[in-house]
Amino acid sequence: MTEELWEVNASWWQEGFTKGADPEYEEQILPLLEGLLEGFPRVLDIGCGEGQTTRAASVGSQLSVGVDASWAQVSVAGERALSEKYVRGSASDLPFRASSFDAVLACLVFEHVTDMSVAVAEVSRILVPGGRFVLMLNHPLLQTPGSGWVEDHMSDPTDQYWRVGDYLTVQETVEEVELGVHIPFVHRPLSSYVNELSENELSVTRMLEPAPPPGFLTQSPAYSSAAHIPRLLVLVCEKR
Repeated sequence: MTEELWEVNASWWQEGFTKGADPEYEEQILPLLEGLLEGFPRVLDIGCGEGQTTRAASVGSQLSVGVDASWAQVSVAGERALSEKYVRGSASDLPFRASSFDAVLACLVFEHVTDMSVAVAEVSRILVPGGRFVLMLNHPLLQTPGSGWVEDHMSDPTDQYWRVGDYLTVQETVEEVELGVHIPFVHRPLSSYVNELSENELSVTRMLEPAPPPGFLTQSPAYSSAAHIPRLLVLVCEKR
């Protein structure tokens, strides 16, 4: 069911989040990953979609490969390719030999992966010792199901605060992110990610929580009151 939803909604992603359409990618995600992956000759992008993150990761690399479970995404990625390569495959069963890559990227992907423990083990398997794993997530604390900006008009003056949902409970949901567009999500607490990484010889060396970029706030003025709350979490890991 998960793969079917991504196939059906591939065009929604391609039209709304690529080719400069999404300010969070243009102003924040793409510049961040270019800097974090600079100097690594062989880079794998898991859940690459139509390839914009793979293309960004290819800057300065000798080999950049994108893998995605959706044929609709991989086919468009191939059409838009510069020098990078694309293959169809699952995060839980990567079609590569052990120690094939110096760096691995997963950008806003693992929150959609049901068997996260297997996927993390696969990342560790295909990374060389000393290799880097850049894990970008929708912030698990602040984007828990049921979370959101609340304005309490019963208070005088109006009280504003960010409501956090049932954070500690692992929850699998299918959310209607846009009219008629249903996307699967798996919420996990941050400790689930960090512990799974550690158990698979991946040590977190750096953690980033950037504020939403100006372009996003301009596009989404209702979020301006919560501009001090990050939407993105980046874990930079090293393979031991």
